[in-house]
Amino acid sequence: MADVTAADPLVIANAFLDQLDAGDFAAAEARFTAQMASAVPAAKLKAVWESLPQQTGPAKGRGEARLAEHDGMHVVVIPLHHEKAELLAQIAIDADGRIAGFLVQPAPPPPAAAPASDAAFTEQAFSVGSGDRALPGTLALPKGQAPTAGFPAVVLVHGSGPQDRDETVGANRPFLDIARGLAAQGIAVLRYDKRSKARPQDFAAGDYDVDDETTNDAVVAVAALGTTKGIDPDRIHVLGHSQGAMLAPRIAARSDQVAGLIMLAAPARPLLDLLPEQNRYLLNADGAIGPAEQAFLDDLDAKIARVRGNEPMPAADAPLGVPAGYWRHFDRIDPVADALATRLPMLLLQGGRDFQVIDTDWQLWRKALADRPNATLKHYPALNHLGIAGEGPGTLDEYQTPGHVDPALIQDIAEWIGR
Repeated sequence: MADVTAADPLVIANAFLDQLDAGDFAAAEARFTAQMASAVPAAKLKAVWESLPQQTGPAKGRGEARLAEHDGMHVVVIPLHHEKAELLAQIAIDADGRIAGFLVQPAPPPPAAAPASDAAFTEQAFSVGSGDRALPGTLALPKGQAPTAGFPAVVLVHGSGPQDRDETVGANRPFLDIARGLAAQGIAVLRYDKRSKARPQDFAAGDYDVDDETTNDAVVAVAALGTTKGIDPDRIHVLGHSQGAMLAPRIAARSDQVAGLIMLAAPARPLLDLLPEQNRYLLNADGAIGPAEQAFLDDLDAKIARVRGNEPMPAADAPLGVPAGYWRHFDRIDPVADALATRLPMLLLQGGRDFQVIDTDWQLWRKALADRPNATLKHYPALNHLGIAGEGPGTLDEYQTPGHVDPALIQDIAEWIGR
């Protein structure tokens, strides 16, 4: 192989991808630092690279590479065009021309367009918290004269994982749709970047729980909105999606300013019960689970059993690489019990095509809240986990197709808040 120490980083990065495309994984591994080669040997590199077309369709070429510097490394970012998705390959190259890091992840969609000049609302920057730990957000505020007490308002709380303020999933932005849809009907909406997205460094020590990740910031967001000019402090609602819906009653219990709870795609069971269920559904989408897929599922089940067994385990061995302490803390949270403990009015919304939070959870909510006169439950047969309409069984692929949250769902939320 040519002397990599003398090569341009862009040349090294593209040559590395050429070798992956050609199936020459041994030669690609030879470009790694010793530490990288130990962590990602040729066999693992092969498995990762060959799995991409299964998830995103055939490769359709590359985009123009970008070069940056970070911690003494050259970082080359190369767009990878696939039939069903746009990806970014990030390749870190050290001073000796060796590859010290390699990551492929979905490319972020282009920024959302600003509201039209004739929209019934405006958007303004909003900070959740103060100082270095503050989270950036956006407040959608209805135009015109506010009611005497101020506009009713909603704080949006994200689902699992690092999420931006629009809760961008593939080609879709459900929180953007909900925020603008409600603001157009006279309801102020605050959305903000989740801490794990905006400040991942806050979790570098690995000792954190779901309150550090989500609950505490939502409480701060509610409080901040309550002191904002033009907002009715007595009519602030929390709208949680998925994991955020599980935590909505917990957020309300820690705040004395929440007027009502809106729970979209709310799990009624622990996430560690849903995680293997979701993976089995996806891996069986083609009608069969192969030996390698079954091995993955068995490994996931074993990791969950270890977490629930309370034995010490490094984060790398825990589900999704998330620290065991986080899972153990979350596993003790009972969303149904928390919901029953609050006297606040609740609106629960569920899509019939949701494969992440399924009918089992919906039926548990229906049973639990059957005798609660201030609980409203609405089911939408055509909607998926994001509140977007479609046909047939739900799939991950449809998240890559641009769509919008069902206007009827947004209208139902607006009418419920109005009552």
